[in-house]
Amino acid sequence: MNPDIQRERENATFNTDLLTNILDGGQEKTRRRREIESLVISDPDFQQEDPNFLSRSERYDAAVKKSAQMILKLREYGISDPEEIYFYKSVFRGLHHEAFGLHFVMFMPTLQSQCDAQQRKKWLPLAESFKALGTYAQTEMGHGTFIRGLETTATYDPATQEFVMNSPTVSSIKWWPGGLGKTSNHAVVLAQLYTQGTCHGLHAFIVPIRCMSTHMPLPGVTVGDIGPKFGFDEVDNGYLKLDNVRIPRDNMLMKYAKVEPDGTYHKPPSSKLTYGTMVFIRSMIVGESARALSKASTIAIRYSAVRHQSELRPGEAEPQILDYQTQQYKLFPLLATAYAFHFVGQYMRETYHRITGDINQGDFSELPELHALSAGLKAFTTWVANAGIEVCRMACGGHGYSHCSSLPSIYVTFTPTCTYEGENTVMMLQTARYLVKSYRQASTGKQLSGIVSYLNEAQQRLQAHPVSSRPAPFNISDLASLVEAYKLRAAKLVELAAKSLQGELQRSISPEDAWNNSSIDLVRASDAHCHYVVVKLFAAKLEEVGDMAVHSALSTLALLYALHGLAQNSGDFLQAGLLTVPQLSGVSQHLKDILAQVRTNAVALVDAFDYRDEVLNSVLGRYDGNVYEHMFEWARKSPLNHTEVHPSYHKYLKPLQSRL
Repeated sequence: MNPDIQRERENATFNTDLLTNILDGGQEKTRRRREIESLVISDPDFQQEDPNFLSRSERYDAAVKKSAQMILKLREYGISDPEEIYFYKSVFRGLHHEAFGLHFVMFMPTLQSQCDAQQRKKWLPLAESFKALGTYAQTEMGHGTFIRGLETTATYDPATQEFVMNSPTVSSIKWWPGGLGKTSNHAVVLAQLYTQGTCHGLHAFIVPIRCMSTHMPLPGVTVGDIGPKFGFDEVDNGYLKLDNVRIPRDNMLMKYAKVEPDGTYHKPPSSKLTYGTMVFIRSMIVGESARALSKASTIAIRYSAVRHQSELRPGEAEPQILDYQTQQYKLFPLLATAYAFHFVGQYMRETYHRITGDINQGDFSELPELHALSAGLKAFTTWVANAGIEVCRMACGGHGYSHCSSLPSIYVTFTPTCTYEGENTVMMLQTARYLVKSYRQASTGKQLSGIVSYLNEAQQRLQAHPVSSRPAPFNISDLASLVEAYKLRAAKLVELAAKSLQGELQRSISPEDAWNNSSIDLVRASDAHCHYVVVKLFAAKLEEVGDMAVHSALSTLALLYALHGLAQNSGDFLQAGLLTVPQLSGVSQHLKDILAQVRTNAVALVDAFDYRDEVLNSVLGRYDGNVYEHMFEWARKSPLNHTEVHPSYHKYLKPLQSRL
């Protein structure tokens, strides 16, 4: 064990295992997660050559092989509980990319949530046995986030009781679905439904794309891989072109919307139900933001504890770079953010399952808020985490640029989340639409429920105490006071956005132009709303923590998260009268004090995430801190080092030297 990192752990003020239990949701869950992790990590079938040294085809081949083995192992071990399957797959993904990712997270959830009883009886056994290996084909070459603009068509033919699927333009070719290129034999395809001469908008259809016996593309289906990307070399993101492909009527998912044999159409109780899978994925992405940022923070903070650089005082030993205040200012707010997002991810999973249960009972009342919240938090967390991962990489200096750090891999794997399942700016505007509607309801005296209920209370307070006469009442050292400040900041920015929109409308501008001309204000309002939700949920989580030492460490992180956000957005708080100019210097000093407090526990706090070295796969982030020995060992494995003299020397360099 590196003595620097050993000393960091000895100086910690809390029991790391207790905090790990909180992150997992209980001691028993931690025990079982670790047990499942050991099953995966110790399995010789999951050992493989470092993927950094493989070609793209080799990486895809390995991903399919390991994913197939994973399915067999789950059956062999009798792991069937959804949470335990999630544990197993999370560890597996830490070792390998998953070839069947969309089959699990989009294809099967869509079948489970949108098939009627008869369809479930037919399709779920096929999907569970992987005879129907599926993907989710929504995005097209010409349209992604604006799904109402999708061009793929499904035209009902009552004479044969079939839908005729077509890609009528080049831009309508399905593009990007993972597993589509070479792996899947079925796809849930989103297409514009035409029946009896009328377009009824987007609906989901199960479309066979490859023969279940030979895996050859079916007639009318053109399918393949879209080529190398920024990352995800193992994944066969694909294209799909449909030319008069006929599927049976009951291949349309009909739990909510229906087409009768004669073509009569019955609309669903809510148009948002078609997008249920996307809401599920957006909710899950919040948790993925926490995991990606926590991994990057773990690597950067452990490395900063063992890396010595420069001199604080001439002639003295080089200090740990974690002792530099600038390094702490880069990394500790990101550590706090990773914890905040973890607790928000827990909340989103619980909320999604609760509201889904209500939907299954016919109660759709909370679906609009779930849609708005999942869209906004997906955008908010992925933007912050994506930027934070890059800060962690740069905080590791030159070594962070090497694949041995794992930081480039974390970045390129995570960065697509800012785009898929809804481009982030558009997601923020979707949340803003719900916020403006809620603000208008609150303005008329309607009592709101759920997360947006603060608009009632905050509006009453802001009206009772105008900015010009209200002193800044908030204690920057008190978390509850800061939660209140974030609430009123969000309320004020929602109010400003709504008034900006109303002002544009009063100038006789069309609603569409008014919306576009107010969109900067609307995105700011959504961002403030999401920021408030994160601060509020972080603070609420503290109430569940019984151990005083752990509570103290987490409270310090929560205060750091709130204060850092206040410093970054001080203009908003000043504008809303929630902060005075003299208080700003106090915020800066208090931040420095908190950085010093977090410094004591920094390594223990990342240890609590409990990432095994095999899962983290980072030389810089090793638990034992022995970075340099293993960096040299890793480099020597490069294929370029398999021979002392590369063939290019004899082919090119030697002839060049002989001719000059």
